[in-house]
Amino acid sequence: MEEQNNPWKVLDEHNIYDNPWIGLKEYTVINPSGGKGIYGKVFFKNGAIGIIPLDEACNTWLVGQYRFPINKYSWEIPEGGGELHVDPLSSARRELLEETGLKAERWDKILEMHLSNSVTDEKAIVYVARTLSQHAPQPEETEQLIIKKIPFAHAFEMVINGEITDAISVAAILKLNYLLDKKLI
Repeated sequence: MEEQNNPWKVLDEHNIYDNPWIGLKEYTVINPSGGKGIYGKVFFKNGAIGIIPLDEACNTWLVGQYRFPINKYSWEIPEGGGELHVDPLSSARRELLEETGLKAERWDKILEMHLSNSVTDEKAIVYVARTLSQHAPQPEETEQLIIKKIPFAHAFEMVINGEITDAISVAAILKLNYLLDKKLI
């Protein structure tokens, strides 16, 4: 595919909001059609990290928690944030142990994606973790988690049935299902 040059011209930018996790900037721009306008961008101070733990019997672990922004309970793959200056795999190892108590010897990166790229620069990286050993979970104080071990095929059905709606989880489970089906992993 042919890459295109950036058709946007930034005239001015200023910070609207900032906290330890996110910020919001507003830009005064000339849009691709030559008109003057504004554009808002949410920027994340951490990268999104997702992990699908997979044992030798093709079971996986899901994490359930109440998500404040959507005011709903959500089943997801283990996931969290990784500082941008830290190796994403190190962050994945930490998140897997933190949320499930699992450690893995084998790691395969299966997915990189941008989330809601019309309003944010957030990037997600997802790994499959295998050759697992169980240890004590170490959840953060803001996390009240329920962890369940299920066959990966059931997690796939949960995506298809709309029971899993978290974007990283949906994309990761669909991608891994494809890779397993084609025997590429």
